[in-house]
Amino acid sequence: MDFELSAEQQELRAAVRSFAREELNHDLETRDHEGTFPRDCWLKCASDHEGTFPRDCWLKCAEFGLLGLPVPTEYGGQGQDLVTTTIAMEALGWGCRDNGLVFSLNAQMWAVQMPIVHYGTEAQKREWLPKLLSGEVVGAHAITEPGAGSDVFSLTSRAEHRDGGYVLNGQKTFSTNSPVAGLALAFAYLQRDGQKPALTAFLVGRDTPGVTFGKPIPKMGLRTSPMGEVIFEDCFVPESARLGPEGAGMRIFNSAMEWERACIFAGHLGAMERLLDDCIGYARKRRQFGQPIAKFESVADRIADMKVSIEAGRWLLYKVGWLAGKGKNAVLEAAIAKLFVSEMHNQAALDALQLYGGYGYMKEYPIEREVRDALSGTLYSGTSEMQRKIIARCLGL
Repeated sequence: MDFELSAEQQELRAAVRSFAREELNHDLETRDHEGTFPRDCWLKCASDHEGTFPRDCWLKCAEFGLLGLPVPTEYGGQGQDLVTTTIAMEALGWGCRDNGLVFSLNAQMWAVQMPIVHYGTEAQKREWLPKLLSGEVVGAHAITEPGAGSDVFSLTSRAEHRDGGYVLNGQKTFSTNSPVAGLALAFAYLQRDGQKPALTAFLVGRDTPGVTFGKPIPKMGLRTSPMGEVIFEDCFVPESARLGPEGAGMRIFNSAMEWERACIFAGHLGAMERLLDDCIGYARKRRQFGQPIAKFESVADRIADMKVSIEAGRWLLYKVGWLAGKGKNAVLEAAIAKLFVSEMHNQAALDALQLYGGYGYMKEYPIEREVRDALSGTLYSGTSEMQRKIIARCLGL
């Protein structure tokens, strides 16, 4: 494995960093804490303390080509390999301080777009991918339910055969982007005569009768990433809305999670590197006892540990991309990368808080937001406990 960046990858990383830093950070504190914005720039989707969905930033990212990085060129994408896309997502996480925006972009890319790329019919690809890549439509992944998170086998949403299609019933929650989504990739167990119910995936547009996209759910961090419920009540979808064969839902879900665990956490890695840069700058400027705090061993040790975590996490993520590019199974490696990067991001944010001291706890400094945003990483895309379970299973335990 040779992970030396090519000239093209270096150029892409620099371009994404510059774009994100210059175009995606305006009014972030206001967005995160108050949610008050000009009506022509922002789609307000929450209460005053739950942030807003940065619609103008979303469209800028679409125009720049970020949403289409891994999508084949025939559908309007860039056709980049997974390692190159991971490099770009890391650069986005470094340049964009809006962690909620980075999360929402990745949620659509890996949990909605790529399943369509890999499992969609030609008609589905032609209908949805150009709209998703252009920002015209926002996509949401709808699998988690009030009584079933990591336990996919306990889902209660059901699909039944009807003439020409299916009828869906069920309630989804914690669905990222759903309050502003125009498309949901939903999962339900299909009732089949004489057979066990089989998890099946469906593409459901917002205007479909019988589907309701709920209001945003208030949450601790990632406030600019709206999350809500999707409710199906006798919702009829035609057979053409089914994604993949009947019963392929588990395969589609696992594939999406493998991609997501690799690339969505590249954004975390970029955020960790940004935290490192911020801490180095602060440690050099902040003086106590007549010298910069960087001269104190305990401070320097925290910063050194951040650097070690970043370098280790980068190679773990790149390895997943390399394996995927070779068409090899990366379930074990993706679980390891997700577990390590998410937990080290938590630690880096807490170390930054400790380094900044009382100032880090104040809202006028960005560290308290970084801590709130980092904490979610050990929960979504499978909890840390689930990643350890996957790793143990891969080891034959």
